[in-house]
Amino acid sequence: MSRIAEIAAALAGYDAKALSVEGVQQFVEQLVAPGVPALLRQREDVPLRDALGRVLADDVVSPFSVPPHDNSAMDGFAFDGAALDGATGELPLRIVGTALAGAAWRGEVGPGEALRIMTGAVMPAGLDTVVPQEFCTVDGDTLHFPASALRRGDNRRFAGEDLMAGSAALRAGDRLGPASLGLAASLGLATLPVLRRLRVAYFSTGDEILSLGDAPREGAVYDSNRYTVFGLLTRLGCEVVDLGLVRDDPATLEATLRRAASEADAIITSGGVSVGQADHTRAVMQRLGDMAFWRIAMRPGRPMAVGLIPRDDATGGHAVLFGLPGNPVAVMVTFLAFVRPALLQLMGCHAEARRPPPLLRATSATAIRKKPGRTEYQRGLVRAVPGALPEVRIAGNQGSGVLSSMVEANGLVVLHHAQGSVEPGESVDVMMFDGTI
Repeated sequence: MSRIAEIAAALAGYDAKALSVEGVQQFVEQLVAPGVPALLRQREDVPLRDALGRVLADDVVSPFSVPPHDNSAMDGFAFDGAALDGATGELPLRIVGTALAGAAWRGEVGPGEALRIMTGAVMPAGLDTVVPQEFCTVDGDTLHFPASALRRGDNRRFAGEDLMAGSAALRAGDRLGPASLGLAASLGLATLPVLRRLRVAYFSTGDEILSLGDAPREGAVYDSNRYTVFGLLTRLGCEVVDLGLVRDDPATLEATLRRAASEADAIITSGGVSVGQADHTRAVMQRLGDMAFWRIAMRPGRPMAVGLIPRDDATGGHAVLFGLPGNPVAVMVTFLAFVRPALLQLMGCHAEARRPPPLLRATSATAIRKKPGRTEYQRGLVRAVPGALPEVRIAGNQGSGVLSSMVEANGLVVLHHAQGSVEPGESVDVMMFDGTI
């Protein structure tokens, strides 16, 4: 039994002509799983500045505690917090010295005394509290501050508060972001072990498609999909292999798919997976590999193909193929819903690292028509509302070929499978396009 048939047989209620979004996501997760171990064996050490967006190959264990010592959380005066017990009004303490960041202060601080201290400076033994300098007045070598301004232990950072020596600072399978690089740097690491980049080949299909630089002609459109797919893959951190535009010729399609399977871990095509008479892509895919062709209960993006194309070498391996619709917005939506999580899985990300960001809850500013029985993704423009949930408006024309409204939008309103029409003021889920880091 083929891999596709095995997965289909195990999924309850599987129907290739009426799959839910959730059913497709479960299917794809199982399909790509066997391809992950081979990638996990290929790793390299890269400088910290080159590790952004890469997937960590091994756990990073902290060689020491961070911070390595108790220290002051702000500029002020350190003292033994026992002086606050029962104190009322102004508390006077004698200033006996100054502790600077980067060097331990070697003197002693006794009862009734305080030490001027800078942010990050080591807290001397016996001192556990820091009063911020803005609460203080200084008269010669005497410090005064209201005892009610703080409690014992305030403004003190503990050794190991960030990381304890021997603990896992970063996990294998983490996708490294800016904070991860900073954490690695705080451990003195100049390089990190990462998995090799996932190689993804992509191309567009169709005689009606023009490449950039071609003269316009009636009935033809310029190829936008290769550029949106390039952007999506590059942001994900993949190594991209652009195989250009492939005409509706079975021999050319077959040669391109064979080349893609030999050069890449995954393949993305756009167009040619519906049932049109001139759509040879579907037939060639079926002849070359183990394929499934779906009609998904979603909008936009109903037709889609997935499968495994064998490599023409001795490895016996396969490239995972995602055949996306031809309409530009449908390409982007199906990529976000299905391809992106699958590629993160192939990249070696652990389950938490490849989980999609949580959906934002927002109030719909307008009525949205929808029938239950399919998942819809409508382009939306979200804005903050002080003291209330964010508000989302539908952005422009929602046609699956209209890219201008995708540019205008900053998120997709996700109308779930069983959900019906939405009235103004009702809450909806939004998949935001960008995060801050």
